[in-house]
Amino acid sequence: MVIDWTALRAAAREAMGRAYAPYSGFPVGAAALVDDGRTVTGCNVENASYGVGLCAECSLVSALHGETKRPGAAPPRLVALSVVDRNGDPLMPCGRCRQLIWEHGTPDTVLETARGVRPMREILPDAFGPDDLTGRA
Repeated sequence: MVIDWTALRAAAREAMGRAYAPYSGFPVGAAALVDDGRTVTGCNVENASYGVGLCAECSLVSALHGETKRPGAAPPRLVALSVVDRNGDPLMPCGRCRQLIWEHGTPDTVLETARGVRPMREILPDAFGPDDLTGRA
Protein backbone atom coordinates (compact mmCIF):
# COMPACT_ATOMS: atom_id res chain seq x y z
CA MET A 1 0.00 0.00 0.00
CA VAL A 2 1.42 3.37 -1.03
CA ILE A 3 1.30 6.02 1.67
CA ASP A 4 0.76 9.63 0.61
CA TRP A 5 2.25 11.38 3.64
CA THR A 6 1.42 14.83 2.28
CA ALA A 7 -2.28 13.94 2.01
CA LEU A 8 -2.27 12.21 5.38
CA ARG A 9 -0.70 15.23 7.08
CA ALA A 10 -3.20 17.52 5.32
CA ALA A 11 -6.07 15.40 6.67
CA ALA A 12 -4.54 15.60 10.15
CA ARG A 13 -4.28 19.39 9.85
CA GLU A 14 -7.92 19.59 8.79
CA ALA A 15 -8.92 17.46 11.78
CA MET A 16 -6.81 19.69 14.05
CA GLY A 17 -8.98 22.60 12.93
CA ARG A 18 -11.95 20.88 14.59
CA ALA A 19 -10.19 20.38 17.94
CA TYR A 20 -11.85 21.59 21.12
CA ALA A 21 -8.94 22.84 23.22
CA PRO A 22 -10.15 25.85 25.24
CA TYR A 23 -8.09 24.98 28.33
CA SER A 24 -4.66 24.11 26.97
CA GLY A 25 -4.91 26.07 23.73
CA PHE A 26 -3.06 23.11 22.15
CA PRO A 27 -5.11 21.70 19.26
CA VAL A 28 -4.03 18.34 17.86
CA GLY A 29 -5.17 16.48 14.76
CA ALA A 30 -4.56 12.91 13.65
CA ALA A 31 -5.15 11.04 10.41
CA ALA A 32 -4.54 7.39 9.60
CA LEU A 33 -4.61 5.14 6.61
CA VAL A 34 -6.53 1.92 7.35
CA ASP A 35 -5.85 -1.49 5.86
CA ASP A 36 -9.26 -1.39 4.14
CA GLY A 37 -8.25 1.76 2.22
CA ARG A 38 -10.12 4.32 4.34
CA THR A 39 -8.60 7.38 5.92
CA VAL A 40 -9.88 8.13 9.42
CA THR A 41 -9.27 11.29 11.41
CA GLY A 42 -9.57 12.58 14.94
CA CYS A 43 -8.96 15.67 17.03
CA ASN A 44 -8.41 16.31 20.71
CA VAL A 45 -11.47 17.18 22.80
CA GLU A 46 -10.75 18.72 26.19
CA ASN A 47 -12.97 18.83 29.26
CA ALA A 48 -13.07 21.16 32.25
CA SER A 49 -12.09 18.25 34.50
CA TYR A 50 -8.89 17.85 32.41
CA GLY A 51 -8.38 14.13 33.07
CA VAL A 52 -11.33 13.06 30.94
CA GLY A 53 -10.20 14.88 27.81
CA LEU A 54 -9.64 12.83 24.66
CA CYS A 55 -6.45 12.85 22.65
CA ALA A 56 -6.74 13.11 18.87
CA GLU A 57 -5.55 9.51 18.55
CA CYS A 58 -8.40 8.33 20.83
CA SER A 59 -11.02 9.97 18.64
CA LEU A 60 -9.26 8.53 15.56
CA VAL A 61 -9.57 4.99 16.96
CA SER A 62 -13.24 5.64 17.70
CA ALA A 63 -13.69 6.65 14.05
CA LEU A 64 -11.83 3.49 13.00
CA HIS A 65 -14.46 1.32 14.67
CA GLY A 66 -17.40 3.73 14.46
CA GLU A 67 -18.79 2.45 11.19
CA THR A 68 -20.88 -0.69 10.85
CA LYS A 69 -18.77 -3.80 11.29
CA ARG A 70 -18.83 -6.20 8.39
CA PRO A 71 -20.01 -9.64 9.59
CA GLY A 72 -17.14 -12.11 9.70
CA ALA A 73 -14.54 -9.49 8.76
CA ALA A 74 -11.35 -9.02 10.73
CA PRO A 75 -11.20 -5.76 12.67
CA PRO A 76 -9.67 -2.92 10.68
CA ARG A 77 -6.00 -2.14 11.34
CA LEU A 78 -4.12 1.15 11.24
CA VAL A 79 -1.42 1.16 8.57
CA ALA A 80 0.07 4.67 8.80
CA LEU A 81 -0.53 7.72 11.02
CA SER A 82 0.23 11.40 11.02
CA VAL A 83 -0.36 13.39 14.23
CA VAL A 84 0.14 17.15 14.04
CA ASP A 85 0.26 20.20 16.27
CA ARG A 86 -1.24 23.64 15.55
CA ASN A 87 1.53 24.36 13.02
CA GLY A 88 0.98 21.11 11.13
CA ASP A 89 4.28 19.70 12.39
CA PRO A 90 4.56 16.01 13.35
CA LEU A 91 3.78 15.38 17.00
CA MET A 92 4.76 12.25 18.94
CA PRO A 93 1.75 10.57 20.59
CA CYS A 94 1.74 10.26 24.38
CA GLY A 95 2.35 6.87 25.98
CA ARG A 96 -1.35 6.08 26.34
CA CYS A 97 -1.92 6.77 22.67
CA ARG A 98 1.12 4.76 21.60
CA GLN A 99 -0.47 1.78 23.35
CA LEU A 100 -3.78 2.49 21.62
CA ILE A 101 -2.08 2.68 18.21
CA TRP A 102 -0.21 -0.57 18.92
CA GLU A 103 -3.41 -2.44 19.70
CA HIS A 104 -5.33 -1.11 16.69
CA GLY A 105 -2.42 -1.36 14.29
CA THR A 106 0.47 -3.79 14.03
CA PRO A 107 4.15 -3.67 14.94
CA ASP A 108 4.70 -2.54 11.34
CA THR A 109 2.20 0.36 11.52
CA VAL A 110 4.21 3.45 10.63
CA LEU A 111 4.08 6.85 12.31
CA GLU A 112 5.33 10.14 10.91
CA THR A 113 7.63 11.67 13.55
CA ALA A 114 9.94 14.68 13.72
CA ARG A 115 12.78 12.19 13.09
CA GLY A 116 11.10 10.62 10.07
CA VAL A 117 8.73 7.73 9.48
CA ARG A 118 9.17 4.98 12.08
CA PRO A 119 7.39 1.66 12.73
CA MET A 120 5.54 1.14 15.98
CA ARG A 121 8.00 -1.60 16.97
CA GLU A 122 10.55 1.24 17.39
CA ILE A 123 8.10 3.73 18.92
CA LEU A 124 6.89 1.24 21.54
CA PRO A 125 9.54 -1.47 21.99
CA ASP A 126 8.60 -4.47 24.12
CA ALA A 127 4.95 -3.49 23.84
CA PHE A 128 2.21 -5.24 25.80
CA GLY A 129 -0.73 -6.32 23.69
CA PRO A 130 -3.67 -8.72 23.45
CA ASP A 131 -1.38 -11.69 22.79
CA ASP A 132 0.20 -11.17 26.22
CA LEU A 133 -3.17 -11.86 27.85
CA THR A 134 -3.59 -15.27 26.25
CA GLY A 135 -3.30 -18.06 28.82
CA ARG A 136 -2.62 -15.75 31.76
CA ALA A 137 -4.66 -16.06 34.91
